[in-house]
Formats: sequence, C-alpha cells, structure tokens
Amino acid sequence: MDTASQFDSQAAEDIVQWQLDAYNARDIDAFMAFWADDAQVFEHPDKILASGAAEIRARHIVRFQEPDLFGRLVGRMSVGNRVVDREVVTRNFPEGKGTIDVIGIYEVAGGKIARAWFIMGSPILES
Repeated sequence: MDTASQFDSQAAEDIVQWQLDAYNARDIDAFMAFWADDAQVFEHPDKILASGAAEIRARHIVRFQEPDLFGRLVGRMSVGNRVVDREVVTRNFPEGKGTIDVIGIYEVAGGKIARAWFIMGSPILES
C-alpha cells in the first residue's frame, strides 16, 4: 500500500471517529460538521433513509433526545476512503432501553462523510 492510501484511510477513520464522538455527546452541530451537504444515508444496500444535511440533521435531532443513547465501537477497518464500523448502540426504544448491533459503512470525500450505509440487528431489551 502506498503512503497516499494509508493517509486517506487514516483521515477517513479520523472523520468517522469524530462524528461518533459528536454522536455520543449528542451535539448536533458538531455531528453535522462531519457530513457533506448532499450526503446520503441508506439502510444497506439501497433503501434511502435521509438525503441531504437537513434530513440527516432532522433524523438525529430526534435520536439525540434519547437519554441513554451511546454507540460503543467494537471494531473498525478501512480501505482508502471507506470505513466500516461495528458498534453496539444503546437506545431508548418504545418498548424500553436496550441495545442493537450496527454495522456502519462510511464513504468519506472532501473531508466529510458523503454516504453511509447501515445494517441493523434486532433490538435486545434490558430485562
């Protein structure tokens, strides 16, 4: 692997980490700073969940109101400008507090997340 590819992967990983940090802080402005204005979010493989910064912001403003929201990074790998995270996310579901396994695939371009795809497991409620 050449030095440019290594730099691209590290830079992409940094951006994804910083957006995860902002997510966990529930800081919408800091979170949105890492998303491109025309970014798209998908349920893998191609079901669009949000298109553009305004829709991504609206989706997360609601999510950030959950008092127990937290994404715990389990693993991360990257190639070039693509970063794949596995997280266990604590959420406040309508049925109660629980966790959900999430795989996030991020494509970084121009220093921002341009597209992201998510694969979600089934919620596991606390007993």
